[in-house]
Amino acid sequence: MPLEVVFVHYVVIMREMSQIPFWEQYTLSIEEAAQYFRIGEHKLRQIISENKDADFVLWNGNRVQIKRKLFEKFIDQSNCV
Repeated sequence: MPLEVVFVHYVVIMREMSQIPFWEQYTLSIEEAAQYFRIGEHKLRQIISENKDADFVLWNGNRVQIKRKLFEKFIDQSNCV
């Protein structure tokens, strides 16, 4: 196997190992939250647009992050999503 291919495989494995699992992250991207909460990305964006100043929303410039534990509380208090 060529050295370049081995190196690429090594980099991919190291990235995967250094990732923090969703359930340990403080904030989640829309994509991560969709996987974690099993709610569609479109629905999450709709919830955020309706709750722009909610405690579970963190804005990083124009990018939104979802505070996992606070969003869990929001979901717990909701009857439907």
